[in-house]
This record gives sequence, structure tokens and C-alpha cells, in this order.
Amino acid sequence: MGRGNSMMIGIPKGSDWTKRRKSLQVRVRDMYIGSEHPVAVQSMTNTNTGDVKGTVAQIVELYKAGSELVRFTVQNKEMARAVMPIRKALDDLGYNIPLIGDFHYNGHQLLTEVPECADALDKYRINPGNVGFGEKHDDNFRKIIDVAKDHGKPVRIGVNWGSLDQSVLTKLMDDNTRSKTPKTAEEVTVDAVVESAVQSVNKAVEYGMEPDRIIVSTKISEVPYMVRAYELLAPRIEQPLHLGLTEAGLGSKGIAASSAALSLLLTKGIGDTIRVSLTPTPGSSRAEEVTVARQILQSLDIRHFSPLVSSCPGCGRTTSTVFQEMAQELTGYLQDRMPDWKSAGYAGVEGMKVAVMGCVVNGPGESKRANLGISLPGSGENPSCLIYEDGKHVASVKASEASEEFKKHIERYVESHYQKPIAEKERSH
Repeated sequence: MGRGNSMMIGIPKGSDWTKRRKSLQVRVRDMYIGSEHPVAVQSMTNTNTGDVKGTVAQIVELYKAGSELVRFTVQNKEMARAVMPIRKALDDLGYNIPLIGDFHYNGHQLLTEVPECADALDKYRINPGNVGFGEKHDDNFRKIIDVAKDHGKPVRIGVNWGSLDQSVLTKLMDDNTRSKTPKTAEEVTVDAVVESAVQSVNKAVEYGMEPDRIIVSTKISEVPYMVRAYELLAPRIEQPLHLGLTEAGLGSKGIAASSAALSLLLTKGIGDTIRVSLTPTPGSSRAEEVTVARQILQSLDIRHFSPLVSSCPGCGRTTSTVFQEMAQELTGYLQDRMPDWKSAGYAGVEGMKVAVMGCVVNGPGESKRANLGISLPGSGENPSCLIYEDGKHVASVKASEASEEFKKHIERYVESHYQKPIAEKERSH
């Protein structure tokens, strides 16, 4: 087998990096969320849920990209009635992906008035800040919990600071005003987000919901406050936690902010399922957020999905663009080959590490630290490319032949270092 995680250094075994916060296990369709199971990746559609064909197509796209659960808006009766056809279409296509209904304001009505929607969904997302106000708040919340119990469905109690229960916030603000050491308004808001989540969990259990049918999130759009909310919440409840930086933003800003927030929590063992809430650029694929979420988990060595390519950024020594083109080509090559390797039974190949380096300064050293590495010549260096396997120099090739030769080494390495296909094992006996 490949070395995989054994190459990690500087992180002692048993540290918070690898030790998950212990939680209950919540079943969502045929998968489980909680500390005994891998951190799950999920996403959300941005189609009109009433458009069955378009929504199904996007769910399949997200699923193929690696989303293990998919959520969509259920805003009105048209959308609620579309849920069953969406489920049926996915089942007919052979996609057993769990579906989550996102409810705001009128979820208690939609779930009771369109029972086939309640039955077809695998989990309900409830925002306690907008299930009703005043006397109606608890009644509406309880109605959703009753439907979940009747249909045997789990719920996610998802608190957002943009739609926070004002009664909770007002009380904490009043208490803070009377305090001798008052907190900032932002700090009190974080406390209110956490308190709303805890109170909602307690109410759900009081209304008869089983504790192991509840998942919780406290989403905030600013990294420090979002992290603080989950740190405060984690020791107060036993339910699994869904992590997400709400309204993360567009492009590099959204990716950087989400990566920072999720990593700070995941490295403390906090988090059982994650979503990266990116604003997609016009015309781009919604699946980008799934790719980013998977890369976060893989970069932290928490889960592995596909071999990763490490490559240098380039400098004045790397005047050629060959190493850039090769890094891009090999990244695509590994992604394309991964489904074939997986179906062939090469267990562990998803953790393989590949390095493409552009000059002699760090090239050989970085290449030696990967399962496979290639060091290309920089400006004025010997024109040969050095190939390494498990730290050993195994070949020197011409730059013009480097890409194809390196792919051959990758294929041989996979065949010799990872679990062989079952059929091949049987033939050998």
C-alpha cells in the first residue's frame, strides 16, 4: 500500500487534529452523520425547485462532484409538490442521495398540507428565527417537529445570525446592558445565536423528538464570530454539528473565508458535515463549492477523495511554463483516472500524493516527500527531468517526454502499491 497518512509530520497522534468531538449519530436516509462517521460534504441547489427537470439535473451534477447530501428550497406549495417527482426521478436514475428540504416562515404549513413532500424528504432544515413570532413561534416549531416524528425524519436546527430569534437577542441585550462588564453587540449576538440553538434543541426534545434525530448549525458570515459560536455551542449539546460560513461570498474571497473558518473548527475536532456557501460566478457550475469542501477535508488530511498534486508557484528560476502545464495536465489526468482506479478496487489510491516541481531548489526535496514526484529543470539547469518514487530517484527523462513517462510511472505505482482488483486476487490463488 502507499504511504498515505504516514507521511504527515508535526501532528502528534491523538492530538485535536485527528480527534473528533463525540456526538450522537443521526441517520439521514442510508447514511449517518456524527463523530463515528466521516465528515460529510453537502451542497444546495440554486434552481427553482418547482422545475423538476432542472433541479434533478443540478442534484445529479452536485452528487457526481461529491456532494453526499443535497438541500433545496421549499418555499411554496408548487415547490412542495415537486419534491416527490424529484425523488422519483432520482430513484429511477439510480441516485440514492439524501434530500433535505429548506424551510423558512411557512414550513409548518407546507409539511402538513403537502404530506407527500414530508414523506419524500430525508431531512427538514428549520430556522428557529423565522418559524413564527410571538405566540405563534413555539406552535409553528412544534408542528414541524410533530411532522418529523410522524414521518420518522431527522431535522437540522439551523440558526443564522441574519434571521435570529429576536426575543432571544433582546433578552441577552437587556442583560448585557445591566452587566458590570458589558460585551460588544457582536459578542452578544454570537451568544444569542448559540442560546437560540440550545433552546431549540431542548424544545424539540421536550416535544418528543429523539435526540439522535437532530443536527445543529449556527451560521454566521464573519469568520471569527462563526468560529466562536461553534466553540461555544460544541460542549453544550450532544448533537452532530453542520458547519458553514453563511454568505461566504464570490470567488477567492468566498473560498479563502470558508477555508479559514472550517479549518479552524475541523482542526479542533468540531464538525460532522460541512458546506461551502459560495456565490457562483454567472454561468459557472454550482459544483465548485463541493470541490472546495472536499479539498478542505483532503488538505487537512481528514478525508481523501482523489490524489492531489503539489506544485510550486514558480519564480525567476522557472522561466519555462512546462511545469505549470504539466501540473495542470496531471491534475486532470488523476481526476479522470480516479473513477477507473476506484472501480478496479485500488483501495487507498485516493490518498496518493504527487509532486510537480519547477527547479532544483526545492524540486528534488519536495519530490522525495511525495509518493511520486517529478522535478523539472529550471533556467540554466541540466535539461533532464528527475522522477522519484517513495523518495528514491528512479528515472531521468527528457522534458519533451516527461509528461507521458511520468504517467506511466503513476500507473505502475498504482498497480504495485495499492490493493489489487478482487478478480485479479482470485486468479492468483
